[in-house]
Amino acid sequence: MTFKSKSGKSKLGGALLAAVMSATALQGAFAADDTIKIGVLHSLSGTMAISETTLKDVMLMLVAEQNKKGGVLGKKLEAVVVDPASDWPLFAEKARQLISQDKVAAVFGCWTSSSRKSVLPVFEELNSILFYPVQYEGEESSRNIFYTGAAPNQQAIPAVDYLAKKEGVKRWVLAGTDYVYPQTTNKILKAYLMSKGVAESDIMVNYTPFGHSDWQTIVSDIKKFGSAGKKTAVVSTINGDANVPFYKELGNQGIKAEDIPVVAFSVGEEELAGLDTKPLVGHLAAWNYFQSVDADVNAEFIKEWHAFTKNDKRVTNDPMEAAYIGFNAWVKAVEAAGTTNTDAVLDSIIGVSVPNLSGGTSTVMPNHHITKPVLIGEIQADGQFDIVQETAPVVGDEWSDYLPDSKNLISDWRKPMSCGNFNVASGKCGGKGS
Repeated sequence: MTFKSKSGKSKLGGALLAAVMSATALQGAFAADDTIKIGVLHSLSGTMAISETTLKDVMLMLVAEQNKKGGVLGKKLEAVVVDPASDWPLFAEKARQLISQDKVAAVFGCWTSSSRKSVLPVFEELNSILFYPVQYEGEESSRNIFYTGAAPNQQAIPAVDYLAKKEGVKRWVLAGTDYVYPQTTNKILKAYLMSKGVAESDIMVNYTPFGHSDWQTIVSDIKKFGSAGKKTAVVSTINGDANVPFYKELGNQGIKAEDIPVVAFSVGEEELAGLDTKPLVGHLAAWNYFQSVDADVNAEFIKEWHAFTKNDKRVTNDPMEAAYIGFNAWVKAVEAAGTTNTDAVLDSIIGVSVPNLSGGTSTVMPNHHITKPVLIGEIQADGQFDIVQETAPVVGDEWSDYLPDSKNLISDWRKPMSCGNFNVASGKCGGKGS
């Protein structure tokens, strides 16, 4: 028998409807719980978009590829993409949004050190994890950040050594964008060069703002500095779209690689894609990966990249490899921990080794840096690099041996030390380390 209410509707039908609605709600909750969100924090507009947009794209590719493999812990990954628009304070705001509102398990992002410095206290306050995929100046070690790009001893110092030994360089122009990474890197390089007997008068330091476009006077000054009878080179920490007019002006003033070679730390295949590279042939870049690396794993990665972007002309570059390493290390650590819980992942990730794109492996070290080979490449007319030197894997050094305030510091985030700036001379931890 069916009982009816005064409205004539079936009470049983209402109960069934309520049950269906409840089941639907539970299914929705299960579906949401069945997804692991990760944050993608890269500038898609502004002066750094020329470099960072590709990192957003490669993260989407990595998520898609991982989902084809079944996701992580049996759950699909979902990338939450935000645009901090090359605005350093906005990076912190967007990071807080990703962690607090979007509830991401980890974040992959930032390019400039200014953006990383901006978000660092947010990740420490909210106890989340950032994978930072770009070369940087060192002098930092945070429990909540993994530095998968190069430290100075994995890029800047080997590049200077190469120029001194292979090119016989005696005079040095340290040219950079006016912010944290170039300033600290050049401070380290100047101290390193002087420790090798280079006179201070043989070191020229110059900084320009982000987006700088009028290079005529500066390039003329470089040309003049290089006319003193000693082999001169430019060590470039110029970042973002300012590289385009800089290299154009080098060509305009007839500065060739055999005269004054330039070695860049922030110019790779992506940046060269927007330039006429013929006048730049022979100039150098120091990275830990080039698209031209001859390895099966690299060929497969490039094939996947072209298929994902549906564009065979899209290039790969070093920060993409660093993102690839960081992402795969996180996946492996989460699977080992059996959870995305920050503390558990932090415990499980140290010592994790994953493939790099050079045919070897990269290992996450106790200082939250990774092992990386150092590659020196010469620019070719097609915008690719001819690799002229490759080292064995080098452990990233978070604290420089050439600065007095940091030469006695080490970082080890394993328990019981769990310290980012342990002073080996005093035997004391100086604090968090960041």
